[in-house]
Amino acid sequence: MKLKTLPGIIMLIALSLTMANCKTTVHTHKTTQKTKVPPGKAKKAAGAKSAKAYTPGHNKH
Repeated sequence: MKLKTLPGIIMLIALSLTMANCKTTVHTHKTTQKTKVPPGKAKKAAGAKSAKAYTPGHNKH
């Protein structure tokens, strides 16, 4: 083996080992809860005049 090709082979091996160790990860964020819509926005989306029907904790009749 020639002495000139030895550094080239070593560089090729080092480069291939470096590229083999690269790892990419993808993180996804999933929510398991439903996103609650505020009563005012639900009223506007429904076209109602009052948001009373969209407030779950306030049951005044």
